[in-house]
Amino acid sequence: MYMRYFSRLVSAMAGPRPVVFSGPSGAGKSTLLKRLMKEYDGVLGFSVSHTTRNPRSGEENGKDYHYVSREAMQAGIDKGDFIENAVFSGNMYGTSKAAVQDVQARNLICILDIDMQGVKNIKRTDLNPIYISIQPPSMAVLEKRLRDRETESEESLLKRLHAAQVDMEISKEPGLFDVVIVNDNLDVAYGHLKEALNEEIQNVKKINVSS
Repeated sequence: MYMRYFSRLVSAMAGPRPVVFSGPSGAGKSTLLKRLMKEYDGVLGFSVSHTTRNPRSGEENGKDYHYVSREAMQAGIDKGDFIENAVFSGNMYGTSKAAVQDVQARNLICILDIDMQGVKNIKRTDLNPIYISIQPPSMAVLEKRLRDRETESEESLLKRLHAAQVDMEISKEPGLFDVVIVNDNLDVAYGHLKEALNEEIQNVKKINVSS
């Protein structure tokens, strides 16, 4: 039932091919995405995920995430409102169908920022996105970046590092990602990202100009 419904949803919302971004916390994914969204405003649209975790300093509800209670999130999952959902460090995360619909309805490339569990869930749907993995150059660099943030406890940090190690290994699976970008230098990584998305970006620009 779920898969048939989602298949109909994707067919009904045919539009620009979505893009799934994944990668461990601290790899620089958010920085690259913000830069991309700023340069291609009016071409890309961000799918805002739901989460049960508390907002971090500077984060805004409805912009960075939809912050909801565990009960509300579970109710939405039970109703089939989510394309994918996962649990990380005791918090629930998920992408709603409505969030993707909202972006595609505006003829924008829908950007989904999703963890590895979510990537594998989406692989089982008909969404057919471009899969891009942003990875750090090494675990040592990643650990330094996370520690420099000073946003979480040692226990939480160690959990993130363990999850990152698993993420980095899984990202090497053949065929899982269309593009894997190692973010050693932000400008170089951004150049690779733009190159990977250039064809879709140009297609949307042409459609939007002619419409």
